[in-house]
Amino acid sequence: MAGADKAANLVHARSKVLEASKAGASLIVLPECFNSPYGCQYFPKYAETVLPSPPSKEQSPSFHALSSLAAETKSYLVGGSIPELDNKKYYNTSLVFSPAGKLIATHRKTHLFDIDIPGKITFRESDVLSPGNKVTIVDLPEYGKIGLAICYDIRFPELGTIAARKGAFALLYPGAFNTTTGPMHWSLQGRARAMDNQVYVALCSPARDDNATYHAWGHSLVVDPNAMIMTEAEESETIVYADLDSKKIEETRKGIPLYEQRRFDVYPDVSAGKIKFDE
Repeated sequence: MAGADKAANLVHARSKVLEASKAGASLIVLPECFNSPYGCQYFPKYAETVLPSPPSKEQSPSFHALSSLAAETKSYLVGGSIPELDNKKYYNTSLVFSPAGKLIATHRKTHLFDIDIPGKITFRESDVLSPGNKVTIVDLPEYGKIGLAICYDIRFPELGTIAARKGAFALLYPGAFNTTTGPMHWSLQGRARAMDNQVYVALCSPARDDNATYHAWGHSLVVDPNAMIMTEAEESETIVYADLDSKKIEETRKGIPLYEQRRFDVYPDVSAGKIKFDE
């Protein structure tokens, strides 16, 4: 749960990453906007400059906090997302660090959260943010590849499908669905991406703060390749853990052999088209 004090948010994130590491986690994921409140009115105030990399500590305290944490815990650390400023544009950006503390990937939210559900919620990230322009697949040499996207990106299955067909064993989505969209689609989207691609899917949400201007749904979860929820949080702050086993992927794909049954003579393979892997 992130409050108004960025320094306090970073200290709190550190405590949770250390807790997860001590429990044995080697791939650790933080929520969307873990260093700031979530909202268009907050993005400019909390934005950090991360390019050219590495930035100074003054330019991006979050970058350096994540880098040192990854090195200290010797884990792969997916830094949820932070507001980023680059060339007078703002982005919602995830930073991924290796166990050596090296930045190995970034993902700028590709699909911006612009919705209008009458009587429920209206939100327009595009009023402040610019979209990223690539598919993000990250190689973790000891484990394999992961697909990375942010929140609203999950509603566009192409990102996950491309990552899975390029060999990703898991799709990770730091996200902050709200109390309108969360109960409708949060777990459904996670299970759908797992079912489509027969891979693991993890969704990491901020805990709900009823005193905040935006009420996150919470309910961080991990789904197995057979689309079954392995573990799920409530709306309050907690850490969820899961063991990811490649044998489960093989078993699922053997039982329901989608990868052998697709008809690319009838419809196109989205993973074989023109794909942008760089901004």
